[in-house]
Amino acid sequence: MQIQTTALPGVVIITPARHGDTRGFFSESWNRRSLDAAGLHLPEFVQDNHSLSRHAGTLRGLHYQSPPHAQGKLVRCGRGALFDVAVDARRGSPTWGQWVGAELSFENGRQLWIPAGFLHGFVTRQDDTEVVYKCTDHYDPVCDGAVAWNSVGIDWGIDDPIVSDKDRAAPSFADWQSPFDWQAA
Repeated sequence: MQIQTTALPGVVIITPARHGDTRGFFSESWNRRSLDAAGLHLPEFVQDNHSLSRHAGTLRGLHYQSPPHAQGKLVRCGRGALFDVAVDARRGSPTWGQWVGAELSFENGRQLWIPAGFLHGFVTRQDDTEVVYKCTDHYDPVCDGAVAWNSVGIDWGIDDPIVSDKDRAAPSFADWQSPFDWQAA
């Protein structure tokens, strides 16, 4: 497993090894022992989610779950391709409001680890893109929230995405009160 750090401490790109032949490939997309051996100690996952976006240019985000049910997410692409983004939303963090993005696809097998305290969003690059992700806490509708996708300066690579009513009505990052605090180590 390859582990690549990003400009946001705690957010990492994980690329599992693929073993292929003429039939296709096999890959362990999640293996706690392998990650622990590589020095990456992720929290326990309690829920798996699976999302399908029918059309390229579908943008979902920027989403979060507030405490006490804040979620860390390990995101991968099951089919198609997407641009996945994490935004630091922890008040007091030296990287507050900064974002990183990674191209995740069925072809490259990459995954993005997004700790709790970060906003998450993605835009699909291909029709019928499936996103599969593990979460560190259960979904709670009371803790569900969103921040406007176009309020942080993210270069999504698209001018007019397909966006839900919820995401269209989300407050801008500047007008939003973050429920997350950064604690210096």
